[in-house]
Amino acid sequence: MSRGVAMEKLTDGHIIRRYDGELDNLRLIALEMGGLVINLLGDALNAFKTQDLDLAHKVVAMDNQVDELEVKADQEIANIIAKRCPVSSDLRMVMAVSKSVSDLERIGDEAVRIAGLAIQAIGNEASDPNSQMLRDVNRIGSMAMSGLRSAVEIFDIWDEEKALQVIENHNDMEEEFQADLRHLITYILEDYRNIGFAISVVLVIKSLERVGHHAQNLAEYVVFQVSGEDIRSDQPS
Repeated sequence: MSRGVAMEKLTDGHIIRRYDGELDNLRLIALEMGGLVINLLGDALNAFKTQDLDLAHKVVAMDNQVDELEVKADQEIANIIAKRCPVSSDLRMVMAVSKSVSDLERIGDEAVRIAGLAIQAIGNEASDPNSQMLRDVNRIGSMAMSGLRSAVEIFDIWDEEKALQVIENHNDMEEEFQADLRHLITYILEDYRNIGFAISVVLVIKSLERVGHHAQNLAEYVVFQVSGEDIRSDQPS
């Protein structure tokens, strides 16, 4: 055995210390991406609720950072597979991160979409913000943010029990999404004066619904990494 390889042996973990470092670095990239999309989604919702044009444009501009982290993660994944040929739990971890990065990028896209709706609403004089509708956005937005934060947190600690709880909570949140959409449709039918803003609110809530699905996916990937069980269900894209 060469001196260089001998220097890299560990009493636990992988034989090659750099391999552990590469896996940890991959996980940290995913967590950085998760923190970024949480902030972007929060800013997008605040921009919509407060009609803050500058904040909305900031969200749109920062989407490039999400894309850059996705590319960085993809490069790390390709390098690990090529150099280390991961198996068993290591392979599941690499697969879970790869799929999670894709979902996080889509959550970033939804944040940008909400920011874009805010920009449109601010520039449309006929779009009059309605306090009740804004409360609906605030309530559903808080639920979506909570689910996303929980999903990113369990991705850090790989806790299967907490992952299953996130999935269960998402099912309850889905009922709230559908109830709010029905309420908004009824409101539009009863009062056409706010139809422009109501349509924007409907689109925001649909984006938040998709965020919820992506957060559920993150939790399902944690279950897969820990137990090897694939419990993914069909979800809308």
